[in-house]
Amino acid sequence: MNLFVKKPLSDMLNEADEEGQNALKRHLNGTSLIMLGVGATIGAGIFLLTARAIAMNAGPGVTLSFVVAGLGCAFAGLCYAEFASMVPVSGSAYTYSYGTMGQLVAWIIGWDLVLEYALGAATVSIGWSEYLNEFIKKFIGEAWMIPQAWCHSPFDLAQPGIMNVPALVVLLLMTMLLIRGIRESALVNGIIVFVKVTIVLLFIGLGWQFMQAENHHIQAGAKILLKTSTGVESRDFGGWGGMWSAAGIVFFAFLGFDAVSTAARETKNPKRNVPIGILGSLVICTTLYILFSYVLTGIAPYTALQQKVPGTEIVTGVISPALPIIIDQYMQGYAWLSGFITVAVLFGFTSVILVNLMAQSRVFISMSRDGLIPKVFSDIHPRFSTPAKSNLILFVFTGIFAAFVPRDTVGEMTSIGTLFAFILVCVGILVMRRSNPDTPRPFKTPLVPLVPILGILFCGAMMLNLGIDNWIRLLVWLLIGLVIYFGYSRRYAKIKS
Repeated sequence: MNLFVKKPLSDMLNEADEEGQNALKRHLNGTSLIMLGVGATIGAGIFLLTARAIAMNAGPGVTLSFVVAGLGCAFAGLCYAEFASMVPVSGSAYTYSYGTMGQLVAWIIGWDLVLEYALGAATVSIGWSEYLNEFIKKFIGEAWMIPQAWCHSPFDLAQPGIMNVPALVVLLLMTMLLIRGIRESALVNGIIVFVKVTIVLLFIGLGWQFMQAENHHIQAGAKILLKTSTGVESRDFGGWGGMWSAAGIVFFAFLGFDAVSTAARETKNPKRNVPIGILGSLVICTTLYILFSYVLTGIAPYTALQQKVPGTEIVTGVISPALPIIIDQYMQGYAWLSGFITVAVLFGFTSVILVNLMAQSRVFISMSRDGLIPKVFSDIHPRFSTPAKSNLILFVFTGIFAAFVPRDTVGEMTSIGTLFAFILVCVGILVMRRSNPDTPRPFKTPLVPLVPILGILFCGAMMLNLGIDNWIRLLVWLLIGLVIYFGYSRRYAKIKS
């Protein structure tokens, strides 16, 4: 029994060239892929988690946290780009692992990608639901706001409800759009990306004049009194420790650029355009994140973002919605911008959900065609040329999490799962350079083995700062995946182990 049997590179290349009724249609170019990458990346991380990282971890040091997280993603992105140019198929890290480290590792990474894409979509849909009420309040009226019972999870400790209906609705709408076709989905995504990037640039440009130099400084050895489920804890705040812990949080802001690789089968000239999409979207998003966090921390002191127990210095969380409140208080004369920010958040979340659902369904196609999951996941609709059945099953799965699980729990699982995937892609480049040194590589990762090793170290360091609870959740998730693998996948795999 060989659990590490590898999928031949020739088989992968044949899949990349497939045509016919059961093939996805090639409609995307380099610009479309950059827009998909930006659409999947700019969302919950920049609009929600930046404020949390500032208030509870790093203060103004969050700008360095974005630099660290961006470097980790850059190293992983360079490795993704080489794989995507060699093997332009829709399985992303799953397929790359199958060809380099074998079937069992491929299954683990494929199962792990569900944490990144499917649970990522669920996480962002919960954030979309929260900001929908803010949008209704600003533009329609408080009388029309959705009751708490129908926009919160029953397990939300702060604001328990019955189920999160708006999160389900946005997931259903994006699922219907994806079923209709990749060309239509890319067009809608492009419009959304234009709107949200424009508003982010407006905030950076207009906010620059309101920055105060003293807001970018923090006292050495600063502490924070943080209320937790077990009581009140005194923790180090700012400094290198705070910067690294914040990097693990804001890393969520970078989730999605790798989703570009899952659209390879729907891309014209994928060996050229997929690396352009991956690296182009990563450069754009990293630049915007660094500028955004620098301006935000310059406009208001980090204490302005902290929600405290009245009359004490005990921090209970982050003011919400943070960005509109900061604009209203510290950018005199630009109250209209807070309304635009609310629109940008909704648009940003929508495109992230769209691309994550698209990416997950494309990974399922590859896993299904390899026999590791049922055939229904690779069935292509005869009219729309999309995996319609897979999209509907995925809606049910993500909808359960979105409706009934609190956002923080789902979001942290997404981050640790993605970092694990990035590490395996970096390892895969090291393996592939030895096992297939002569395979044509239209794009080559520079400075191998240095870049993959740095990717492993940076991503590993961020994983270590995500806490023991998330490691336990990751372990439980992987154990469930192994039960499925040995109970079903190994038996029906086309390449027998």
